[in-house]
Amino acid sequence: MAMADLALHGGSDRAVPLQEVARRQEISLSYLEQLFARMRKAGLVSGVRGPGGGYRLAKAANETTIAAIIDAVNEPIKATRCDEASTKSCLGRQGRCIAHGLWAEMGTRIQHFLDSVTLADVLEQRFDGDARVAAE
Repeated sequence: MAMADLALHGGSDRAVPLQEVARRQEISLSYLEQLFARMRKAGLVSGVRGPGGGYRLAKAANETTIAAIIDAVNEPIKATRCDEASTKSCLGRQGRCIAHGLWAEMGTRIQHFLDSVTLADVLEQRFDGDARVAAE
């Protein structure tokens, strides 16, 4: 929500103060500061200091995917509790649970979808990610 707000009100041209984003999106300012520090480190936003300062997109909205944003703030999209590096199930037993394949495939599809949706798509309410992926 905060990145879509930033894209809408400033994009890569104008810096937007986090206080404005926090007010419009009803998100805690301290939480936004933590998230934007991570996104700055990931190269998704750049900070502008001083009067008129704030954050702006480091790349155009049509070049910033939702998956990149989620990855930058360390919020993995994972539909299973299993540790993929382990041979044990999420319950600590040997082997995978009976529904593991279902949840793993769902997680993969969600990841592909989020990789196909950009901030520009969100602003334009265009969620045809499957059509774009098929065309690539």
